Amino acid sequence: MATAVQVRHQARLFDKAGDRIARLATLIFAALIVLAAVLIVHVLWVDSSPARHALGWRFLTSSEWDPVTEKFGGLPFIYGTVVTSVLALLISVPLGVGSAIFLSELAPPRLSGTLTFLVELLAAIPSVIYGLLAIFTLVPLMRIDVEPFLRSTLGFLPLFQGLAYGVGMLTAGVILAVMTFPFIISVSRESLLAVPREQREAALALGATKWEMTWDVVVPYARLGILGSIFLGLARALGETMAVTMVIGNSAAIHASLFAPGHTIAAVIANEFTEATGDVYRGVLIELGLVLFCLTIILNGAARLMIIATTGKGARR
Repeated sequence: MATAVQVRHQARLFDKAGDRIARLATLIFAALIVLAAVLIVHVLWVDSSPARHALGWRFLTSSEWDPVTEKFGGLPFIYGTVVTSVLALLISVPLGVGSAIFLSELAPPRLSGTLTFLVELLAAIPSVIYGLLAIFTLVPLMRIDVEPFLRSTLGFLPLFQGLAYGVGMLTAGVILAVMTFPFIISVSRESLLAVPREQREAALALGATKWEMTWDVVVPYARLGILGSIFLGLARALGETMAVTMVIGNSAAIHASLFAPGHTIAAVIANEFTEATGDVYRGVLIELGLVLFCLTIILNGAARLMIIATTGKGARR
């Protein structure tokens, strides 16, 4: 019969073997993620080669878009993507983070649970439904009320000049803000709820008010999760297609005014890919997809650097 020492030794061997298997399995999963990203870039790079050979780097700096003469420039779409995404964050971040603070710290439990359920429902609505609602409600509101008001009060700025079409980059930014709003609320709320209870009790014991405890202790402690929710919303805004296509106006031009129609990378790919007959035309749209992929990587990398810098400052304090 095996002694107790031998049994413990065999148990340790099994544990070590299990650790090695778990490490190998998780390594394979992580490698698959990297492999998928590399394959995406490879396919986009190879399939966009006709456009790169025909147009070169001037594709990224040109504003001309004429499929008939095969003169293509991607700058209007890059510009429209960045502008609408930034507008969406400027609107959704204050509202989303403020709502998350209210739901996690200030609202009664029953009200918080009900509103959180509604927010999660908003996140599950398909983007085409947002686009339809925007066409019938948001576009008339922007054309009749919001844009004329902005033009009369802030018309001295180039951003708020021109005709009020209702469709345009401002409307696209607003609908993107509505679509990113639930993601920012949900992730920020979970980050705030994850703050240890002792942090709250210590602040209250030192004489802080409920709001002081929330703003000075809870929010800084959860800042990494809040930043993560913001960049998750940014990723959603950058890649959104249908809702933006339905309200942005789909004009391949660069305008200073937010009232003017514009275009985004995702929207032009969705609109024109089925019409791309030539190799260069098709390659241009695929190259735009590659540009969007690279733009997402750059912004996510910037977000990671910001989080690292913020963490370092917090640690030095």
